[in-house]
Amino acid sequence: MAQCEANFDGLVGPTHNYAGLSYGNVASQHNAQEHSNPKQAARQGLQKMKTLSDLGLVQGVLAPQERPDLATLRRLGFAGSDAQVLEKAYRESPALLAACCSASSMWTANAATVSPSADTRDGRVHFTPANLTNKFHRSIEHEVTGRILGRMFADEGYFCHHAALPANDYFGDEGAANHTRLCADYDQAGLELFVYGRSAFDSSQPAPQRYPARQTLEASRAVARLHGLSEDNTIFIAQNPKVIDQGVFHNDVIAVGNQNVLFYHQEAFLDTQSMLQSLRQKMPDTQLYFIEVSSADVPLKDAIASYLFNTQLVTFKPGHMALIAPTECANTASVKAYLDKLLGLNTPIKEVRFIDVKQSMRNGGGPACLRLRVALNSAELAAVNPACLMNDALFAKLDNWVEQHYRDRLSLNDLRDPALLQQSRTALDELTQILQLGSVYPFQQ
Repeated sequence: MAQCEANFDGLVGPTHNYAGLSYGNVASQHNAQEHSNPKQAARQGLQKMKTLSDLGLVQGVLAPQERPDLATLRRLGFAGSDAQVLEKAYRESPALLAACCSASSMWTANAATVSPSADTRDGRVHFTPANLTNKFHRSIEHEVTGRILGRMFADEGYFCHHAALPANDYFGDEGAANHTRLCADYDQAGLELFVYGRSAFDSSQPAPQRYPARQTLEASRAVARLHGLSEDNTIFIAQNPKVIDQGVFHNDVIAVGNQNVLFYHQEAFLDTQSMLQSLRQKMPDTQLYFIEVSSADVPLKDAIASYLFNTQLVTFKPGHMALIAPTECANTASVKAYLDKLLGLNTPIKEVRFIDVKQSMRNGGGPACLRLRVALNSAELAAVNPACLMNDALFAKLDNWVEQHYRDRLSLNDLRDPALLQQSRTALDELTQILQLGSVYPFQQ
């Protein structure tokens, strides 16, 4: 294989729960306080990975965070034994305990922004973990995320790792959920699209009024500079603030791109025509397909509820792409009708495959949220930690690991259980051995 775009999916952690922590994420807020099923969630995620691997795509696994996060709770003043810290946090601030138990790292589209070597000045693949400053429960992820990515992509001859941007709202960075890339082929120079919700330093620019804009223009430009990108291979696009206020908290809820295809909702961007003109100007030699879904075909509320655009758009062979869509798309009348129509259009999207990730969907993340895309040439792929790449043997190991360590029912009250902490640490300690990551978690230090 000369080149590929690998998908690295987040493995759902043992503390997967519905705490409703993500203001602006309609599904997260709607299902708050309900019981979750961590075992089912992890298995749905694993089955998704196995399905894509079986289809011939390069599929990897990204380990979850250590949760509950006792180090953060201690930093915030809770003292005593581990059991005492959990109990004190639960009694004094159950919402804070829930935040420190969140399994949100499963959504690895937020883990980092990745620029392929074909685009960067030094010819290496660049990674910048997202600081996720807009949500406390996610802002405590980036240090361990960077450590895990460093163990997965360790060869400095091929990979370059940056620290997260300064933890300040002016540089709010949500990673690849607001970044996509257009190209003729994965190993050829492409155009990187950075979508932002507001400008932190220019308050005269449009911004949402109800829900927060989590990605700033300033953060996007900083990542582009760190990755050694140029004006020729970047474009910065304003997201429509009106759709943010209706629950489109990331661009990947309203648009998805792959190679020469951009699939998006009519209301996705602030100035669509100007954006399309810029794309054509910067990629004059590439036949681009802009697939716009009208509000008449799919109302915005249906697009959000079904996560039509939080699908994975993948290439099986030249000119043949597929949408990997949640089953909710098949069960939403307007979306299903549109997808049937889409397959009859003259575009590279030739098929739709539905996949069940309901446990993730109920918490606000679809198939695209669960994966981090990394375009690699053959030498770079050979340098990736092979223990993190999905195959039949790894699937069997991880499925058995989930069976041994995960609960099939979890309530917010269970988060204070010291036994859950011990179960989680035991599971993660074993996982780092399976994935050959070394000691990446605070409790292993």
